[in-house]
Amino acid sequence: MNLRGCCFLACLILAPWVQADTNWPSFRGPANMGASLATGLPLSWSAKENLVWKQELPGSGASSPVVFGDKIFVTCYTGYFVPGQEGGSVNDLKRHMLALDRVTGKLLWDVPVPAKQPEEERIRDHGFAASTPAVDQERVYTFFGKTGVLALDHDGKKLWLTDVGSGTNGWGSSASPVLYKNMIFINASVESGSLVALDKTSGAEKWQAKAIKSSWSTPLVVPSLSGKDELVVSTEGKLMAFEPLTGKPLWFCATDISWYMVPSLVADQGIVYCLGGRSGTASLAVRTGGSGDVTKSHRLWTGMKGSNVTSPVFHGGHLYWMNDSRGTAYCAEAKTGEVIYEKRLNGAGQVYASPLLADGRVYYLARDGKTFVVAADPQFKELRTNDLRDGSIFDASPAVDGGRLLIRSGKFLYCIGK
Repeated sequence: MNLRGCCFLACLILAPWVQADTNWPSFRGPANMGASLATGLPLSWSAKENLVWKQELPGSGASSPVVFGDKIFVTCYTGYFVPGQEGGSVNDLKRHMLALDRVTGKLLWDVPVPAKQPEEERIRDHGFAASTPAVDQERVYTFFGKTGVLALDHDGKKLWLTDVGSGTNGWGSSASPVLYKNMIFINASVESGSLVALDKTSGAEKWQAKAIKSSWSTPLVVPSLSGKDELVVSTEGKLMAFEPLTGKPLWFCATDISWYMVPSLVADQGIVYCLGGRSGTASLAVRTGGSGDVTKSHRLWTGMKGSNVTSPVFHGGHLYWMNDSRGTAYCAEAKTGEVIYEKRLNGAGQVYASPLLADGRVYYLARDGKTFVVAADPQFKELRTNDLRDGSIFDASPAVDGGRLLIRSGKFLYCIGK
C-alpha cells in the first residue's frame, strides 16, 4: 500500500474517536464544566487493558491535558521539589509547556520557562505546575503563577509573557486560564488579589478587578437568563460576577463559606452552583442576572454537604461530586440542594481531580490512580473501578480526546481507549 493509502486507512481507523469531541481546549472541557458529548468512552482499563499509549513526561505536575487539532498540550515542572527526586535548588526550578502527538503520544516539543525568583520553597501536595493550559486555533496559553501568563503558537514559539502579580503561596497557584472572544481571564488571587483580563493577541491588560481573596478556583462565563454573559468567580466568603468585556462589577452573593475557595463552578439555565469548605455551609445555588448584593434575592439554597477541593458536574437536574477527603460520592437535586445519595466508595481515599461527566457516566479519579465509574443517575450504581497506579500522584482532572480518555499522573500521560 502506498503512503496515501496508509494515511487514508489511518483516517478511517481514527474517525470514530475523532468525531465525538474534536477538541478539549481548556480546563474541564469546552464549557469549563467537566462535561463531554462523547460516546463510546471506555468503561474499564488497566496497565494492560484498553491502554492506547503511555508517555513518560519530563517532569511532574497536577495540570490536566488539553486537546486541539493534532496535538495534546500539558505542563510540568523540573529542577526542584520533584517527587521521587532528591536535591535541587529553587533557583533551578523550570516550568514546561509540552506538546504531544495526539495519535501516538510522542513528545513533539518542550518549552522550558525558568521560574521568576524568589519562588516558594515548598508547594504543598501538587507542586509548581497545577494550572491547566487553554488553547485556540492560533495559540496555547498557560499560567505559571508569578512567572506570568505565557502564550505560544502551536509550534512552541513564545509570543508573549505577561506579569499578573508577584505574590506566592504555600499552596501554589491552580486557577486555569479561561478564553472568551478576544480575551483571556486569569484568577490571580495568589499573585495580586485580582481577576485579570488580557488581550489574547498581545497579552496586554484589558481590565483588572480587585478583592479576589483566597481563591484558587477557575472562573466561569455564565449566560444569564437575560441573554447577557456574566463572568463569575468564587472567592473567600462570596461569589462575584463581572461584565466580561469591561470588568464592571455586576453582583455579589454571600456564600457563608468562611475559608478559601478551590472548587470551580458549574451552571445551568442561569443558575450557578458552588461547592467549597471543610465544614459548615459547603454548597449553594445562586441565580444570575442580579445587581449589587443579591444574597437575599437570588441565593436559592445552601447545603452542608460539599467538597474542599473537587468541583461538581451537572446532569439531568442533579449535581454530582466527590468529597476530597472522605471518599464519598454525592448526588444532590439541583433545584433544592437536597442530597439524593451519599455513598462511600470502597478504596477511594483522597480525590483532588474534578469529575468527568460523559456517556451517561461520572468518572472519579482518586489520587492513587484508581478511577471509580458510576452511573450519572440519582439511583446510585457503581459500574467499575479501574487501576493505573504507577507510584506517583494523580491530581489532574481527566480529559476527553474524542472517544478516548486522557489521564495524567505525576509521571505519565495515559491515553485510554478501545
